[in-house]
Amino acid sequence: MKDKLFSMEFLSALQEKDELFDKLSQKDFALKKIISFYLLLVIFLFIYGIVMGSYNGFLQAISSGFKVPVMFTLEIIICFPAFFIIQLILGSKLGFYQMLAIILTGFVLSATIMVSFAPIVLFFLITASNYEFLKLLHVGIFILSGIFGMKAIIDALKFSCEKKNIYPKVGVQVFRFWIIILAFVGMQLAWNLRPFVGSKNMPFELFRERGGNFYTAVIQPTFELISPRPVRKFKTEKTIKTENQQTKVQVDSLEKQ
Repeated sequence: MKDKLFSMEFLSALQEKDELFDKLSQKDFALKKIISFYLLLVIFLFIYGIVMGSYNGFLQAISSGFKVPVMFTLEIIICFPAFFIIQLILGSKLGFYQMLAIILTGFVLSATIMVSFAPIVLFFLITASNYEFLKLLHVGIFILSGIFGMKAIIDALKFSCEKKNIYPKVGVQVFRFWIIILAFVGMQLAWNLRPFVGSKNMPFELFRERGGNFYTAVIQPTFELISPRPVRKFKTEKTIKTENQQTKVQVDSLEKQ
């Protein structure tokens, strides 16, 4: 079978993006690659989710391993229809499967970068188990991988516009606005599906109670890491004896008066 359902050729295709984008503009090729890309996406996100939740034990690791792929899947399901309809109105000639394959290309690239950071995350898990730091580390990895993923989609849309003439130029600008919507939807989904890392001071829960928001959850640990912590001064036995002697001298002096 020439076209495998699951293939790692996506990784090598990243070096020849124009060739990949040219093939994705073909309906038959795009349809075949949607399932392959999605399988890659789920596997990479599952691995990263396992690493993400391993901070708080086995149950949290398994829970996060399933929740991270679910979060990305819901993000695509929620945001893709509106984007696709708007592109059609603007004059896009890319079909449903072609557009979905392009979107999945960016998401798979993001997942690939995320899973490549897994050894770094494990290193900090072993050497410095600070809950606030780990939360911010994961947020940073999500943002960095998302930037590369969205850039890949923009490059694919530009290729379809400039070299294939099947995509409107204004559509690229619209997609940049769609990225903002995608980010807000992703943050809200992450908040509703939390915890992913899981605090060791709290019992394991599949989902936390609703309350607060994503922004305060990120800002608060940032200030906790940046702001200096009060230094506790511990009195030695010698210091205590000296203070007691000074107090005794002061009492004797008052009695003599």
